[in-house]
Amino acid sequence: MSATPAQLDLSAVDAIIARTGGEPQKLITILQQIQEHYHYLPPEALERIAQVTQITPANIAGVATFFSQFRHRPAGKHVVRVCHGTACHVKGADLLQSALRRDFKIADGDDTDPQMEFTVERVGCLGCCTLAPVVQMDSMTLGHVEPADAARLLRDAVVTIERSHGASLLAPSVGRSDAPVEIRIGVGSCCVAGGSQDVRIALEKAIRIVGADAIVKPVGCVGMCHQTPLVEIVQSGRTSVLYTRVTPDAADQIIRRHFPRRGFFSRVYRRVDSAVNRLLTDESDDRPGGGATSYQQEPICNFLDGQVRVATEYCGHLDPLDLDDYTANHGLEAITSILTGPISPGQVIDIMDAAGLRGRGGAGFPTGRKWRLVAGAKGDRKFLICNGDEGDPGAFMDRMILESYPYRVIEGMMIAAWAVGANEGRFYIRHEYPLAVKRIHAAMGVMRQRGLLGKNILKSGFDFDLEVVEGAGAFVCGEETALIASVQGHRGMPHLRPPYPAEAGLWNLPTLINNVETLSLVPWIVRNGAGAFAALGTPASRGTKVFALTGKLRRGGLIEVPMGITIRQIVQRIGGGVEDGRTLKAVQIGGPSGGCIPASLADTSVDYESLGKIGAIMGSGGLVVLDDTDCMVDIARYFLEFTQAESCGKCTFCRVGTRRMLEILQRICDGKAQPGDLQKLETLADQVKASSLCGLGQTAPNPVITTLKYFRDEYEAHLQGVCPAGKCRNLIRYQVNEKCIGCTVCAQRCPVGAIPFTPYKPHIIDQAICTKCDVCRKACPEGAVSLVPVGSKPLVRTT
Repeated sequence: MSATPAQLDLSAVDAIIARTGGEPQKLITILQQIQEHYHYLPPEALERIAQVTQITPANIAGVATFFSQFRHRPAGKHVVRVCHGTACHVKGADLLQSALRRDFKIADGDDTDPQMEFTVERVGCLGCCTLAPVVQMDSMTLGHVEPADAARLLRDAVVTIERSHGASLLAPSVGRSDAPVEIRIGVGSCCVAGGSQDVRIALEKAIRIVGADAIVKPVGCVGMCHQTPLVEIVQSGRTSVLYTRVTPDAADQIIRRHFPRRGFFSRVYRRVDSAVNRLLTDESDDRPGGGATSYQQEPICNFLDGQVRVATEYCGHLDPLDLDDYTANHGLEAITSILTGPISPGQVIDIMDAAGLRGRGGAGFPTGRKWRLVAGAKGDRKFLICNGDEGDPGAFMDRMILESYPYRVIEGMMIAAWAVGANEGRFYIRHEYPLAVKRIHAAMGVMRQRGLLGKNILKSGFDFDLEVVEGAGAFVCGEETALIASVQGHRGMPHLRPPYPAEAGLWNLPTLINNVETLSLVPWIVRNGAGAFAALGTPASRGTKVFALTGKLRRGGLIEVPMGITIRQIVQRIGGGVEDGRTLKAVQIGGPSGGCIPASLADTSVDYESLGKIGAIMGSGGLVVLDDTDCMVDIARYFLEFTQAESCGKCTFCRVGTRRMLEILQRICDGKAQPGDLQKLETLADQVKASSLCGLGQTAPNPVITTLKYFRDEYEAHLQGVCPAGKCRNLIRYQVNEKCIGCTVCAQRCPVGAIPFTPYKPHIIDQAICTKCDVCRKACPEGAVSLVPVGSKPLVRTT
């Protein structure tokens, strides 16, 4: 439990400052470590910072209250973070959070239970969108969590938290590196949340027992997040075998299936172990150990069809932290050829121009042009920043690349730095991505040990080194000037441009800022040539784009496709379409800055120009599929709620305009719309878009504008008090229909006792008690619970 102020030991604060340093730019790091220690920011700790450093109390208070990550009241023993990213929102994150608060008996206006055991917080996105809805408790992430089961799952998880395997996520492969068989297991965040780390441990144990001549190799994101945990058996000269959705119990059987038993005692042990297992589990010894398949079989073949791996080259093949594995697969060839060859910095920039590479975040500014501006800026000291903040809810591309290809991103940064004349680099990574942070730190350490970071790299005279700065929860820091302010230890407030960062960025010096995906493309372009990259995509939007494909579809995951592919091809061919009985309604692309594209425009080409024409943007690459159960007014309200909360407040149109828009949308969702609300909404959207200071405010109205344009009929239905999708809770009620057989399942599962226990009689829902938690509808085996408009007449039963 967190210490009370009377018990507070400030020696921890002194140790943190001594370890971190007391410079103003270290403030966010200091605050993060203090919160990690105390679970919140005690006032005494903040006062101590001011006493022992040169950081002013005003700056400390300003930063501590600006970033959403920081809390200012004691937390419970276990901090539970409920993800409210786009995919989680459409799959019931609000219901999940309400259920946890109810089951933990958390009072209104508070976020911690009376026993100070659980604190339930809302988080913008945890980056595990394919497992939605997602909950994170301490070091453990749980996916596909149902509201009715959430509290029980978390209480059970408390028992296992202490044996968390988080540290071993950085462990190397187990077995001989030249073993004839590789057993690959994905260890990206989505994979781990799905249980892959436990599977990995079980596989390692099994090969030790049988004495198999194989190596259990941790690999990065496998892309097929809907199939994790995924195990691949790779043997030279044979077709690889995939096992999908593997459990730890199945790992032993997979090994037995592929490797003969060796040695008498091994065989005896295995037989005894199997016999005991059968007695305990009542399962046969020849039970299948996971779903065996291959890359040639559907649906995997369909998922991979049309994908082109450039940024995600060797997806699912590389050990993220094995530098030798990276170099054996063309890693570092690009930077080596540059530093040891005759090519000049200007020629490298020419390659980026000829390739047609555009920044893979935001509006797609030409990369070569940006590099040329920094290269031509005056000054001997220049900086490079890799933007890995990725604050978009529903996006996890940068997280995956950082976790899976840390050396590739570092190599891209080295090439960019050499081309523009920078010798110092910074990674800016979301604090919510702890595994990405750990792997980048580990990769940097290996690179330094090998003489590939630091002074005189490859004896070329090129000096370059890196630091990691963690963001603290501010979507606005995706904007370059706000990001720079955060790196310098200030509130993430954007400023007017010019001057642009290329002229006056970090510490007022020329600074190049590229996002993770852009930098990961650079080594491939240098190795393969500008022409190879330019041949992909469209004439104006060249190359590939990585997307997080999530939402209401069969096959979600991390995909990379050539520019110019259509939305329909992504959703239907790769994603497998929506579930049976549902229809595709829209695709939300570009996150809070993007737009909602109706199914009627699904044949739109995915490129910068085509998306811009229909009111959307490429953005960082979140692509969320919506079906007929999703309310587009609610989606617009959801994104406005996010951007309004994330507004830095510096400019009036963004600060006040988004709030007024949100108030109107909330009224519409509540069935309390006023005459002229739609016209006011359109006027405000135009004003906010035209007059805001930075990209956050300028693009915040996009989801509203596109939903008003393409789904105006839904807005008009809400004006009449009807939510066609049955999503807006104040416009619906739950009613038991004529299918009811009186089985009492709904009554037993109802968490608030709104359904009387009346066996063999038609049930009735007490509307005065019902919290509309959806438990009864999901639990009913007969489909006897319906969602009906609030104003509809109650069902009249005849006997």
